[in-house]
Amino acid sequence: MRIDKYLKVSRIIKRRTVAKEACDRDRVSLNGRVCKAGAEASAGDVVEVRFGDSVFKARIVSLKESVRKEEAADMYEVIE
Repeated sequence: MRIDKYLKVSRIIKRRTVAKEACDRDRVSLNGRVCKAGAEASAGDVVEVRFGDSVFKARIVSLKESVRKEEAADMYEVIE
């Protein structure tokens, strides 16, 4: 699954266009490497998103095409 779509489906970022812009501005890392919006994410990968001065770091637990809002947080486990 593309990282921009994963960020949207997991609700780490609310809209896919915003997720794509974050990738374009080098604010998203996958396994410690800055990635583009089309980078393939898989279970077990570590995603890091920089929001201004704060950093959100999580391990991808599952990939699903769509989930309910209540189940979105089950798609990842927060590391930092």
